[in-house]
Amino acid sequence: MSIKHSITTANHIEFYKALSKGKELLNSQKDRNFGFYIIVAIHTGLRISDILRLTKNDFINGYAQFREKKTNKPKKVRLDHKEISNAFNKLNPTRNEIFISQKGSVYSSQQINRKLKQVFKSKDKNISSHSLRKSFGRRVYESQGESEKALIWLSEMYNHSSVGITRRYLDITQEEIEDIYLAI
Repeated sequence: MSIKHSITTANHIEFYKALSKGKELLNSQKDRNFGFYIIVAIHTGLRISDILRLTKNDFINGYAQFREKKTNKPKKVRLDHKEISNAFNKLNPTRNEIFISQKGSVYSSQQINRKLKQVFKSKDKNISSHSLRKSFGRRVYESQGESEKALIWLSEMYNHSSVGITRRYLDITQEEIEDIYLAI
């Protein structure tokens, strides 16, 4: 719950921590679909509204092509990453809908966000589905040597209007400012 008039933006979750938790949940009978959700989210960087619409056929085909729900812009995303494929094979879904709750319906955004807060408990971080999107971005940025080129790619992938927005989105500017204070 946020405090009135406070700034609440989602914080990223460290990539390998999220991956480990996703795999752990994938191995549990109770939360398999939720573990798969985490793995897909950190490997695609998609918004929750787009992930929840992915189907069994999308994963079998190895890609999904759709219009983003938020922006209505066309999007094509690969789903044949080794981690996603391994997790999908382990999930072995019987229905075309993938992200099914224990009640038998597709998860809602609110259900996902509640579960993420439970799974990634943290007093100093604001955790939501957007945290996993940011984890993807941070992973791309760091794996590409924190380069400007990585920010350009992410800006394109996120459909941001500028690299500056992507930099702020990933909290990079704030970290750089904090590093300056530490260097003095």
